[in-house]
Amino acid sequence: MPEREMPLPTVLEPRGRTLGAEERAAVLRVLDSAVLCSSFGSEARSLESEMSRLYATRDAVPETVACSSGTAALHLAVAAAGIGPGDEVVTTPISDFGTVAPVMAQGGRVVFADVRPEDGNLDPAAVEAAVTDRTKAVIAVHLFGAAADVDALRAICDRHALVLIEDCAQAWLGQDASGRLLGTVGDIACFSLQQFKHITAGDGGLALTGDRALARRMRLFMDKGWDRSEGRIHRETGLNYRMTELTAAVARAQLGKVTEVVRLRRERAGQLAEALGNVPAVRMPGQRRGHAWWVMPLLVDDNARWAKALGELGVPALPGYLERPLYANPALPGHPPGLCPRAEELIARTLLVLQWNERYSQSDVDHIARALREVAAR
Repeated sequence: MPEREMPLPTVLEPRGRTLGAEERAAVLRVLDSAVLCSSFGSEARSLESEMSRLYATRDAVPETVACSSGTAALHLAVAAAGIGPGDEVVTTPISDFGTVAPVMAQGGRVVFADVRPEDGNLDPAAVEAAVTDRTKAVIAVHLFGAAADVDALRAICDRHALVLIEDCAQAWLGQDASGRLLGTVGDIACFSLQQFKHITAGDGGLALTGDRALARRMRLFMDKGWDRSEGRIHRETGLNYRMTELTAAVARAQLGKVTEVVRLRRERAGQLAEALGNVPAVRMPGQRRGHAWWVMPLLVDDNARWAKALGELGVPALPGYLERPLYANPALPGHPPGLCPRAEELIARTLLVLQWNERYSQSDVDHIARALREVAAR
């Protein structure tokens, strides 16, 4: 394979991001206003309204609460769900630590359920088996932009009177098999604006809900339990998770681009599927309809071997996505090896993750496909 003159675009450089004149103008608009705190400005509240309209359904327009990070959004959700000491929250062992840190911060206990081998999303049967009389919520992560089985998880939560939180950090405008937007089935949906997400403001989070009581609790928790409309009274415990006006202004500009970002990622994924053809040694996700393609997850026979070989061909690849399941980290002691065998198999052997980017050209996609075919032929 001929050596490429330029590596693939990444989200850590201008050619791999959609940042441009709109974001520049947004930053200057805020600076010229001299109001950088969202308690006194209009950018964060406008962002909330625009996000609510983007995720409106025929039946409802959710309320959005902007905050300082995707992890903060999950903390708002967990706090609003009433998680406290001794309460259990069931979730996946394949996710960022931000999925579980809010539960731990509230004194709750994280209970890990195993995943589906085909996409790494929660196995509803494993979730059902993990529910006890101490369980109060389920956090479903739409891993890599693929839909978790929200219908089955919703049914489990309804049956046991649990709060369903959708972690949509990797699934902007993702859809389930019936075409519903991910984030519109659970009680609360959480999104991230971190550097590596579909759109970015550096950091920032958005929490959506159709439940006015949950929305109020999240808004209070975001601003130190302070309802500013009634004076300086702290009604509940809360933290300072406010989004700044600068962040919100950039996020508004980015939000206007997210539909095209996801469209292009889907188009490039389709091109890869076509360019790969039938290569049995590497499998793309079987359920591609509605996938948001935060990254390109593949299933192979030996992810370490594939990652090394692809890297040598100019296609960076990450074996397993994580180095270990979340429960194998020192911050979460007491979990034995083998707790979630399918998740452990994905991480240790079969899951391979390629970066994916809306700025990939057809030539980039062809290069990735050629590299995959070459490694498969070895």
